Amino acid sequence: MADSFVRVRGAREHNLRTIDVDIPRDALVAFTGVSGSGKSSLAFGTIYAEAQRRYFESVAPYARRLIHQVGAPKVEDITGLPPAVALEQRRSAPTSRSSVGTVTTLSNTLRMLFSRAGDYPQDATERLDSDAFSPNTAAGACPECHGLGTVHRVTEESLVPDPALSVREGAIAAWPGAWQGKNLRDILAALGHDIDRPWRELPPADRDWILFTDEQPVVTVHPVREAGRIQRPYKGQYMSAKRYVLHTFADSKSEALRKRVQGFMVAEPCPVCHGRRLRPEALAVTFEGHDIAALAGLPLGALAELLRPTAERTDEEAAPALARDLVARIEVLTELGLGYLSMDRPSPTLSAGELQRLRLATQLRSGLFGVVYVLDEPSAGLHPADTESLLAVLGRLKEAGNSLFVVEHDMDLVRRADWLVDVGPLAGEHGGQVLHSGPVAALADAADSATRRFLFATEPPVERTPRTPSGTLTLRGVTLHNLRGLDAAFPLGVFTAVSGVSGSGKSTLVTRVLAEAVRDHLGTGDDQREATDTDGADTGPMARAQLTGAEGLEAIDRLVRVDQKPIGRTPRSNLATYTGLFDAVRKVFAATDEARARGYTAGRFSFNVAAGRCETCQGEGFVAVELLFLPGTYAPCTACHGARYNPETLQITYRERTIADVLAMTVDAAGDFLADIPAAARSLRTLQEVGLGYLRLGQPATELSGGEAQRIKLATELQRTRRGHTLYLLDEPTTGLHPADTEVLLRQLHGLVDAGHTVVVVEHDMGVVAGADHVIDLGPGGGADGGRIVAAGTPAEVAAAPGSRTAPYLARRRARPDAS
Repeated sequence: MADSFVRVRGAREHNLRTIDVDIPRDALVAFTGVSGSGKSSLAFGTIYAEAQRRYFESVAPYARRLIHQVGAPKVEDITGLPPAVALEQRRSAPTSRSSVGTVTTLSNTLRMLFSRAGDYPQDATERLDSDAFSPNTAAGACPECHGLGTVHRVTEESLVPDPALSVREGAIAAWPGAWQGKNLRDILAALGHDIDRPWRELPPADRDWILFTDEQPVVTVHPVREAGRIQRPYKGQYMSAKRYVLHTFADSKSEALRKRVQGFMVAEPCPVCHGRRLRPEALAVTFEGHDIAALAGLPLGALAELLRPTAERTDEEAAPALARDLVARIEVLTELGLGYLSMDRPSPTLSAGELQRLRLATQLRSGLFGVVYVLDEPSAGLHPADTESLLAVLGRLKEAGNSLFVVEHDMDLVRRADWLVDVGPLAGEHGGQVLHSGPVAALADAADSATRRFLFATEPPVERTPRTPSGTLTLRGVTLHNLRGLDAAFPLGVFTAVSGVSGSGKSTLVTRVLAEAVRDHLGTGDDQREATDTDGADTGPMARAQLTGAEGLEAIDRLVRVDQKPIGRTPRSNLATYTGLFDAVRKVFAATDEARARGYTAGRFSFNVAAGRCETCQGEGFVAVELLFLPGTYAPCTACHGARYNPETLQITYRERTIADVLAMTVDAAGDFLADIPAAARSLRTLQEVGLGYLRLGQPATELSGGEAQRIKLATELQRTRRGHTLYLLDEPTTGLHPADTEVLLRQLHGLVDAGHTVVVVEHDMGVVAGADHVIDLGPGGGADGGRIVAAGTPAEVAAAPGSRTAPYLARRRARPDAS
């Protein structure tokens, strides 16, 4: 192509304001701007989407139906656009069978190595096909655990957490509540068991039968008469606690019920394959003295070293060729800071940043030329020590003749870009303009840019005097994953940052061990349970941490975890419904004179209720249009035109606005409109305080970024009346946030500490770490090389600590004005 630019004209996707921009090819181009400014709409929603649309036009119509398509973007014209590959911040398929090996396809090559070059036992009659070495196929999976490596069972301790209680008092916590639980207790009484005696005082044989019997006797139950009610005798069938838990987990259609009973189960290695997931005949084959499960369990760096002697052989056998391929691909992963991962690590346990880097390494080996790679924050979840390696890998992709369009918030990476496209000035309807497109240094002339202040910082960072802790929460002998016998002390009443390279054990210590210890002490779940699910991953019960002791837990009254997982998986979940402010809005409409005259209740104003919603689109606001030879698309509902409600409901107005009009308002606009409605005003005010004034109340959860979802969760928590001493746990809260958004978030978090609470964050952003009261630095490396506390103390103390990979970056951040 003679013209070396991608030229975009008239881009209108999402909040883009009919923008024109020229972007060079064969360069590393950074797209910057505050969260919600429109940078992703330009890079992914416009440029990548148009490249995909053009590619699909060349694909046979029948094949198009089999490929996920992003749809045609709203843009007048794009010239000079090569084919594009997107590497987004998205999680993998939510299944425990998806692993590092399957994401990178390393597993395929390792299985082929064992099939073609493995050492078979002398009595083996034939070589096994590569499928026989996969736990995800019928040919290879252990028949006992079906290739999962674990079996789920229940124990007396898991079913009866408090043996001081009697059965009538709820000792068998695993049983259902309400009438069904009372029914099972009444049946036990009818069978002659003492349900008023403390559980620990019951005979062992009785306890064993009550919990584990497979018998289901039917008896006549004579319920105790309740005031004003006559209850007749009935036939009741007994079901043991074990049978109830396993039956509910396997067969219930209710996700909430499945999650509840999952808490009463424990996972154990399969007694047949001992956690190795394969049939005995596959495990009998070895390579260099190890079976395939053992090699898949090694850190990738260690696996490469084991294979290297074979890879260096010069003979024409299959083993050297396969080993060379494995070693070469593992070296790229190691260079990206992922050498601590093992091939059998389930992908639902990986961060979005780790997954994107796995895909990036795969692309580096693909040998593509002349492609535009569109990346969504490749530095996410990456310690500053690993950023240099990332830049080297991106540089090799560029040198191979490709273009890199990177949506990025890390100012260190942005400074190294060849070209900068800054979008803004603010978010939502206040953004969508290209403020600068040119060399990085020229951004200094863009007066409206929110990025400029952080890219060219001239003021030295403000030194904070660390707060004095009100106490200490200490965990002793922590053992989980790569934490082995660790002692960790968390000061209370202060802001603590937990740092360390990727894979050093930060998230394990904070979001698993610390959270479990506090939750067990409180005897309750998190106040924000929805923030802790696993993206629908049905991986069964997780291994629990082992502790030898814990002190200081009594100072915590409440636990709240806030993460970046979606606030909902369907367009029916939105900002207004999640925060609860929609309840207040519906009550306002139901209280109008016209609504009362018609007998409309608050339920009438829900788009999920048949009485009020538009029946054509079932309250969705749009209808799916299925096209036989083209990708399916969505169109506004022809009946309600996107309003989601039926005409009768829309006849009710409050201050001349319909309920649909209110949902279409931004948080800022609704803040004025609903200022005199206390319940709504409080929610709207907290959303504005965390920088989300640009979002629409009815904006579907599926359109929100991870950073937006996290701040919505935080705002929902902030609007609550806080009682007692709360422990707030956040895992990389600045991921996906522009430095300007990070400032807003930190003001809120430090405000929580000022109010007497404790905040603990897992963080790579050195600006956040430098502003903490206390730092716990894990390492020194990742995986088996991590899991130890290498430094702890104030930011100044950790910055001077020898042996810490975080220390030099923290010291630089505290000393240099232009460090980010």
